[in-house]
Amino acid sequence: MRSAAISARRRFTALAGTVALALTAAGCGGGTGSASADGKVTSITALDYYTDTAEHAQWGARLTACGKRAGVTVEHRSVPGASLVPQVLRQASSRTLPDLLMLDNPDLQQIAQTGALTPLDAYGVDAGGYAEGIRSAGTYRGKVYGLAPTVSTVALFYNKDMLAEAGVAVPRTWAELRKAAAELTRPGRYGMAVDANATFEGTWQFLPFLWSNGGDETRLDTPQAAQALQLWVDLVRSGSMSQSVLNWTQADVHDQFVAGRTAMMVNGPWRISELDKAATLHWGVAPLPVREAGQTVVTPLGGEVWTVPQNSSKARQKKAAQVLACLNDSRSMLALARQYHTVPSRTAVASRYAREVPSMAAFVRSVERARARTGRLGVKWPRAATGIYTAVQAALTGEQTPQEALRHAQRIATGS
Repeated sequence: MRSAAISARRRFTALAGTVALALTAAGCGGGTGSASADGKVTSITALDYYTDTAEHAQWGARLTACGKRAGVTVEHRSVPGASLVPQVLRQASSRTLPDLLMLDNPDLQQIAQTGALTPLDAYGVDAGGYAEGIRSAGTYRGKVYGLAPTVSTVALFYNKDMLAEAGVAVPRTWAELRKAAAELTRPGRYGMAVDANATFEGTWQFLPFLWSNGGDETRLDTPQAAQALQLWVDLVRSGSMSQSVLNWTQADVHDQFVAGRTAMMVNGPWRISELDKAATLHWGVAPLPVREAGQTVVTPLGGEVWTVPQNSSKARQKKAAQVLACLNDSRSMLALARQYHTVPSRTAVASRYAREVPSMAAFVRSVERARARTGRLGVKWPRAATGIYTAVQAALTGEQTPQEALRHAQRIATGS
C-alpha cells in the first residue's frame, strides 16, 4: 500500500519455481480457523506483512470490525514483507494456509497460477466499479482472485515557493520539465530528483516515463523506451539532477525535497503525512509530464490485494470472502484512503475522495489509467524489471548509451 519499496522486497523471482511446485503438490490446504461444537465457523485466520506496530494495530482493528460483520473473530498475524511468500510456501506444504491472505499485487499471478487461491466470484464478491488496471492486478486468466481496498501510484511533487521565485510553471511535457529543472537548479539545489537505484523501486519510478511514451516491457529496445531513458540521462548530464539518484531510495528523494535540496521529485502519496509535518514547506502535486502534449500519463499501480486461499473448509472460505468484501466496500475504502493517503479502488469512491482531499486529486487521475506491473508479462515480469533498472544504471553512469543499455535490458528480460 505504501510504495514500490514494499514491492521491491517481494523477491518472488528466485522462489517462483519452488513456490509453484510446492503449492501444486500441497493442493487444498486445511485452514486453521475455529468452529463451534455444532460446526459453525467462529473464527478465521488472516496473514499480511503489516509489521509496523501502529499499522498492524490499525489493520487488526479493521479486520476485527469486518469479522464482526461476518460473525467471526479474525486471528490476525503479520510477517516481514520478505518472508511472506516463503511463509505461504511453508503453509501450503503443511496444508495450513490462512483463511484470508494479503499479497502485494505483483505476487498475485505467481500464486494464483499454482491453484492456491479461490476465484472470488464463487462467493459472490462484488468486483464491479474498478478501473481496468486495478481489476487486472487481481486477475489471473480472466478470473478475479484478489481485490485491493486502496491503491497508490506516483506523481510530480513540487516546491511552490521555489517555482514561484524562479517564475517557473509546473511542467506538463518533457521539454518543459528539462527547462524547469534547469531554471530551478542552484548551488546546493537540484531542479529534479528521482529514485534510479538498482532495485524494483528504481524500475517503478521509470515506468511512467516508459509507458506514457508508448514503451512496453514486452520489448524494451525500442525508440520510445530510448527516448524515456534519454530524458533521465539529459537531466543528470545537464546538472539538473544529481547523479546520486543512482543510489537514492524514494525515502532519500523525499528527504532531499524536504531539505530544500531539490525543487521537484517523483514520489507517492505515502509521503504526504511526512510532508504535512514540514510547516514551512509549501508543496503541490501534479500528474507526471509526458513527452508531448496530448499523450496520456500511464503510471504503475501499487497496493496490496486480499485473497481467499483454497482449503478444505468451504465454510471458512465463505467467511473469509465476507471479510474480504467488507474490506472492499465503499466505507472501508474511504476510511483506509484517509488513514494512509491512498486512492480508493472503486472509481466512484475515488472521485468523491479527490473532491474531499484536493492534494490527492493528481493521484486519483493517474490511477484511472494506472497499469498493473504484471499486466503484460505475468510471472515473467521480474526479469523485465531487472533489465529496466540495469539499463537505467548503465545509461546514467555513461557506461552505455540508452540504446545500448536497453538492448542489454531486452536480453536480460528474455533470458538470452
